[in-house]
Amino acid sequence: MEPVTQDRAAEPLTEYVQRVNRRVRAFDRRHPVVWDLHFTAFWVTAALIDCLGGGWRNIAHDPGLPGGLVLALSIALSAPLFWRRSHPRAALLVIAPVALVNAWTGAVLQAALLQLVLVHHIALRRPLRNLWWATALVTAPTCVMMARYGEAAGTWNQQLGSQLLSIGVAALIGITVRSRRNYTEALEDRARRLEVERDQQAQLAAAAERARIAREMHDIIGHNLSVITGLADGGRYAAVKSPERAAQALEAIGSTSRQALSELRRLLDVLRDEEDGPQAELAPQPALTDLDQLIEGVRKAGLPVRTTVRGEALLPEGRQLTVYRVVQEALTNTLKHAGPDATAEIALAYEGNGAVMLTITDTGLGDPVPALTDGRGLPGMRERTSLYGGTLEAGPRPAPERGWRVHLHLPEEPPQ
Repeated sequence: MEPVTQDRAAEPLTEYVQRVNRRVRAFDRRHPVVWDLHFTAFWVTAALIDCLGGGWRNIAHDPGLPGGLVLALSIALSAPLFWRRSHPRAALLVIAPVALVNAWTGAVLQAALLQLVLVHHIALRRPLRNLWWATALVTAPTCVMMARYGEAAGTWNQQLGSQLLSIGVAALIGITVRSRRNYTEALEDRARRLEVERDQQAQLAAAAERARIAREMHDIIGHNLSVITGLADGGRYAAVKSPERAAQALEAIGSTSRQALSELRRLLDVLRDEEDGPQAELAPQPALTDLDQLIEGVRKAGLPVRTTVRGEALLPEGRQLTVYRVVQEALTNTLKHAGPDATAEIALAYEGNGAVMLTITDTGLGDPVPALTDGRGLPGMRERTSLYGGTLEAGPRPAPERGWRVHLHLPEEPPQ
């Protein structure tokens, strides 16, 4: 039997505790003074109970101290806790002389232990180098008490060891909480950056897809409309002298239009976002086997084209589509800008390991500048070529020759 795996749900009590903890933390972030007041009031109350109840006399070295002094010491040792989060170092500096008086007079009030709370917050919120002088401040009263009362205060090892251990525990707890907080903040920051990066990647992918669609639309519409325009112009002139040639032109216009509509429908079907609708029929992209049909359509539009092919076409689909689109764009520009009585020549050489050399020239007399300023044609061809590390050159033929030249070179495929 196959094991059945189920997501382990959190315990109801754990969820409740976490929910309450999040609410308390959120309230504390919005109203920090409320928690500071409650925390300080609790320890001030505890110090006053110890003072007014007389419990401090049980461990005091001098139980006969005036009540007013003990009361003042109790408040001074506990009230500065209000600033433990915002100014822990200043609060410790305020308590330090009070703690020295507490040790010198022999009151030994338990409220002096509240210095450990400030040590904890220094380790939690301030640079760790502050722990050195904080440790010296907190241990100084113990040293004063040992020097003044000697054996009555206990042994040095016992008192100093206990004090240093308490300071170490308080500092270690602060460092642990601080490390976990920093780790959590780092994870949250990383999650935010990953979200931003994901959105940027999605935007880049969308932009790349828009550019790809724009190239395909330009190649399909631009070429076929140029062929249709040439056929229509030729048919208009032939209608007067040779109606049969005009009929052939109209037939070619119809077949070219249907081919363009078919390619556009295929492209738009791929873009459909209807999950419940029928799946788009993914017809193959044009390949080198379609070059003859492309060239024949251009010839029918009135542009004589001569082709020379050397080698065997053993190219991946992507490279075949690049060669096809470059030929299509070059012939389209010749139809649009070369003028009357122009001819075109295609020299295609297949080399080993996917390398291709393609040269397309024409004898046009028209102005070649529009081909250079085309918004999609030449940039689209260069983008396709750069995908395979190739080069594309396009420009007028050197004098005294007239016309335009497009040269494509695709290098060998890198070994897999």
